[in-house]
Amino acid sequence: MTDTTPPWWRRGPVVVAVVVLILLTELIIGWRPLLEAIDQLRTPHWNWVAGALVAEVASMGTYARMQRALLRGAGTKVQVRKHVALAYAAHSLSATLPGGPVFSTTFNFQHMRRFGASSAVASWCIALSGVLSTGALIVIGAVFGILTRSTGSWQTLSTYMGGALLVALTVRMLAQHPEWLIKPARLLLSQVNRIRRRPAEAGHARLVGFVDQLRSVRVRPLDFAYAAVLAVANWLLDALCLWMCCIAVGADDIGPAPLVIAYCAGMAAASVPIVPGGLGVVDGALILGLVAGGLTTGSAVAAVVLYRLISFGFIIGTGWLVWLVMRSRARAPRGVPAR
Repeated sequence: MTDTTPPWWRRGPVVVAVVVLILLTELIIGWRPLLEAIDQLRTPHWNWVAGALVAEVASMGTYARMQRALLRGAGTKVQVRKHVALAYAAHSLSATLPGGPVFSTTFNFQHMRRFGASSAVASWCIALSGVLSTGALIVIGAVFGILTRSTGSWQTLSTYMGGALLVALTVRMLAQHPEWLIKPARLLLSQVNRIRRRPAEAGHARLVGFVDQLRSVRVRPLDFAYAAVLAVANWLLDALCLWMCCIAVGADDIGPAPLVIAYCAGMAAASVPIVPGGLGVVDGALILGLVAGGLTTGSAVAAVVLYRLISFGFIIGTGWLVWLVMRSRARAPRGVPAR
């Protein structure tokens, strides 16, 4: 008879004991900074807290306006408030649900279709907003990295900006000439059909129809440039919220450039969806970055906790309330106002 008893290091009580021991060790090591952080959070400067809240709300507003500019440039005009509501709800889905980006993208797509956009225009808007947002963060990190001399030279900035511009222009060119996508997309679809044991031509007609819709997408250069500026403003306003949180808890011993570098490190960590909202991962990256920028550990912890209360707690909570309202209105029969 085979012994199925797990080795001692894999038994439940042992695992729990090891986890508790690690947590106690971290608590002992970080006890003094933790007490310092708690003390600073008890008496924040509320005018700076209010300013941080305004900056975060403005950051969400610029992201919504960025998507609106892209959608408007493609021929679909929607009220700003609807885009803002969509931004809050989609952000909450993305930040809190397992596999949140998938739910967020689907939610965005469905509501843009309800706004009157075709499936091609909605897909284009979602894809390009992601490209612009990522490119803007890269450029901001490069600029402030040069200002702190943590990167090589202005050649580095030129490389980053050139790469971001190349990606954006490539996406724009593909939207203007979607027929370039037909052949590679057909080959890819045929391979997928082979894996799924379906006919090789399955789905090709829908693919051609989607490409035909893409031919009608023409984003005006002015709207594209405006959306790019809003993408940069979105990140800078969020970083401004973090800076105001630092001042609110008395942690003002850090310059703008080191703070933005720490912020970019935290947002880069957030792009790896290990846990919902990047809890623990983003916070750790931000704290390490702020400490490297000159803050004490206690001050960095206090500032990050306050920042996350605003950017995660308040914004995500608001987003879920907006999602509930949008869901109730979507379910309400036409002509009958939702309660």
